[in-house]
Amino acid sequence: MPTFISNLPVHVMVVHAVVVLVPLAVLGSIAVVLWPAARRRYGWLVVVLAAVATGCIPIATDTGDALEHSLPRTDLMAVHTHLGDQLLPFVAAMFVFVTAFVALHQRNGTAARREGPGTMTAAPALTGGLRIVAVVLAALTVALAVVSGVQVFRIGESGARAAWGDVQYITPAPGHRPPDESD
Repeated sequence: MPTFISNLPVHVMVVHAVVVLVPLAVLGSIAVVLWPAARRRYGWLVVVLAAVATGCIPIATDTGDALEHSLPRTDLMAVHTHLGDQLLPFVAAMFVFVTAFVALHQRNGTAARREGPGTMTAAPALTGGLRIVAVVLAALTVALAVVSGVQVFRIGESGARAAWGDVQYITPAPGHRPPDESD
């Protein structure tokens, strides 16, 4: 994969997919675990979203590694790289657990619909061992979602510091007009 396209770092473009998709997968995973109506309606959509988010992370990491080798190494960049390398296991595990959770509930709902035509029964509640499995999957999904969300924030914040840490922004005074280039 190229490091630059039209003099723009590919990492900067690709990382935006991670910054958007991982938090959406985090929120979606928490929603389908905690809200049965969301699980029935959007469960598999969240699984696909989590899969795509997980797939974008190695691309962002690879393009970041390529960019890192074309820039002077700094301590801030080292922190950003270290944090970025930690994200994939958290998001991948969240994806696995939310997939298992949705599949377990889908299987349970499918079993309820097999009772015959014309029946209007709700999906039976999970009982015994399946209930314990569902609770464990739910807890792991939520925990990994929270860790993934926090990690994305930490990576983004460290990346911003690495890229823009030495830039000073000055807010113009009210009524101040910036000079034109012709001035």
